Amino acid sequence: MTALIILMIALAYLAGSVSSAVLVCRLFSLPDPRTQGSGNPGATNVYRLGGRFPAILTLVCDVLKGTIPVWGSYFLGIEPFYLGIIAIAACLGHIYPLFFGFKGGKAVATALGAMLPIGLDLSGLLILTWIATVFISGYSSLAALVTVGLAPVFTWFIKPLYTIPVTMLAILIIGRHRSNIVRLIKGKEGRIWDKGKTLE
Repeated sequence: MTALIILMIALAYLAGSVSSAVLVCRLFSLPDPRTQGSGNPGATNVYRLGGRFPAILTLVCDVLKGTIPVWGSYFLGIEPFYLGIIAIAACLGHIYPLFFGFKGGKAVATALGAMLPIGLDLSGLLILTWIATVFISGYSSLAALVTVGLAPVFTWFIKPLYTIPVTMLAILIIGRHRSNIVRLIKGKEGRIWDKGKTLE
């Protein structure tokens, strides 16, 4: 089992290291999201650079990078705590991608994807929380922070067994958003539809 866990952690990191944003931008002949827009290779920046369809494609791929390793590990009988480690490995791959010079994104979509196998009820709550926060505030970063911040609470009521793994993921994502938190406090964070401020 130990060898299997190590293997799945490594595979999760490698899956996360595939930068969907960079590949999608290359596919659609868009600027490199690591150097243009907000400089963050994520779906929000791809939306800013290329519009809705490339952004949706990026989002789906980033979600699957978290879902597939965790779901596969679940069916292999790996315990919840180690599922959390595997989920974190996928997110670290997205943040520090081996194949793209270790310059990655915030891993929000990958983290949410890693939580999807817990159940449709949790998935629905997370998606609704993100949509509602964006609709009310317009801030992608704030929506991410609110969603991952509430994720452990939702998990506690739905499947308490997974609360610790989800909490570990939430801490990682919130820590990755330190600069966004500062900009939100100072009123300098850009909304999704803004063109002149920093996004994500």
